[in-house]
Amino acid sequence: MAPSAEQFRELFMLDPEVTFLNHGSYGAVPRPVFEVQSELRRELELEPVLFLARTLPARLAGVRQSIARYVGAASGDDIGLVPNVTTGLNAVARSIELRRGDEILLTDHEYGAKRILWEEVAALAGAKIVVAPLPRPALSEDELFDAVAERFTARTRILFLSHITSPSALVLPVARLSALARGHGAVSIVDGAHGPGQVDLELPSIGCDIYAGNLHKWVCAPRGSAFVWATPEAQSWIRGPVVSWDWSWSGPKAFQGRFGWGGTTDPTALLSVPAAFRFQREHAWRQVRRRCNRLSLATMDALETEVGAVPLAAVEVRAPQMAAFSIPCPDPDDVRRYLWQRHRIEIPGERFYDRSVLRLSVQAYTRETDCERLVEALRQAIRRRRAR
Repeated sequence: MAPSAEQFRELFMLDPEVTFLNHGSYGAVPRPVFEVQSELRRELELEPVLFLARTLPARLAGVRQSIARYVGAASGDDIGLVPNVTTGLNAVARSIELRRGDEILLTDHEYGAKRILWEEVAALAGAKIVVAPLPRPALSEDELFDAVAERFTARTRILFLSHITSPSALVLPVARLSALARGHGAVSIVDGAHGPGQVDLELPSIGCDIYAGNLHKWVCAPRGSAFVWATPEAQSWIRGPVVSWDWSWSGPKAFQGRFGWGGTTDPTALLSVPAAFRFQREHAWRQVRRRCNRLSLATMDALETEVGAVPLAAVEVRAPQMAAFSIPCPDPDDVRRYLWQRHRIEIPGERFYDRSVLRLSVQAYTRETDCERLVEALRQAIRRRRAR
């Protein structure tokens, strides 16, 4: 049986004075995983040459294999290790040979840093960015699929989309859209920043060409741990982020080698990934996720009823442990500052097109009282604004 949220609070190191509802931004590391990383760092400092030059390659091979099992990949050789999804997607995007007039299709809910990446890639090649506007609010998977499908053209070379969108917490129909891309002869690339740990993964069944996933968010591994998975065909042309000692274009380990030694760094975050997987297994994580989902749904119901919040996604297409919602206030930064300064509630807020949007994250340590505190604080924030 899974521990209670109150018990999980003791297993994480979060400030007890803060109501932390922003796990989706940077994650949080459980104490047992933190202790594993701390011990690895001590070992590294005792004998850096032994650690980095002699034992690290075999250890990282074990990490790749553990990630492969977690995401349903055939082999650890299909996994490239990176510190974060941004690094992985830069390696992928800058490996694709585009021609003038080629089109890169993405949705208008993609993470801002990735939009900048594709704009840079397009500008260098003379390619064109095509943006598929998603409905707001999004009510069904079919609706999301149709919004992207209608933007395909004969020039579409790349389909890039999030598994779970960052600003709006939508679960996109990545398998259906990857199949559509394949039918158009386009490369499908999935940004899995919020996927691993929040949804079950069997990457080959998605049917995309490339999937890049963070492990420091919903898997609760230390920051600096992520991966790139690719089909055998895509592995043949992805260059990797840094040309260094393990670089190779031939042999069964060529792909993961191009994501190998990039220079001296601290590898302990990646080496701690198996400990994060173990932590989840030992704490009945599927039960935890179901409980988090119930709390997220109940909180959204309360926010709609008591605050006038409007969810950006219907339940059918909403992330299991995240929910984005608009509030009747023109300045989300003002609300976010008020929640932090007056109530010590940590939650992100931004202007998303014509709406003021906040995004709730519910993790194992999130208590009902934390969400009730958010509802009450938002009620006060909106009453305060109306009284001005």
